[in-house]
Amino acid sequence: MKIRVMTINDYDKVYSLWKKTEGMGLNEINDSRDGVAKFLARNPETCFVAEDDDKDNDDEKKIIGVIMAGSDGKRAYIYHTAVSKDFRGKGIGKALVSKCLEKLSEMKIHKVALLCFKTNEDGNAFWEKQGFLLRSDINYRNKTLIEIEK
Repeated sequence: MKIRVMTINDYDKVYSLWKKTEGMGLNEINDSRDGVAKFLARNPETCFVAEDDDKDNDDEKKIIGVIMAGSDGKRAYIYHTAVSKDFRGKGIGKALVSKCLEKLSEMKIHKVALLCFKTNEDGNAFWEKQGFLLRSDINYRNKTLIEIEK
């Protein structure tokens, strides 16, 4: 397995992985190719993919894991972390988180947060093992600024 910085060229393989990942919440704007390209342009060093290195040709290599993180300069948020079901339990998720947190620490980011659906039992168990604490003292709120056309 090889972990490297994610690029927009990885989009199709990453999106395919996300679609196969139970508990993943995707939307048509932020998770589109354009949305991910914008995110990567703002966060070029904090998004990573894990590749299965069984193939010699880079075009044939399978993306088996992904983590995306973005920062406002003082804190960061982790998004859309996923590991292929066939490769779980091998430390890939932990390695992706470690690589991401290492880079954020180098950038002098002192706090990292994430959202995980309450119903995503595997995801919540994973994040707890990684040392992310569950907060019960705040209410999360959001507001959609752009409606998705149907």
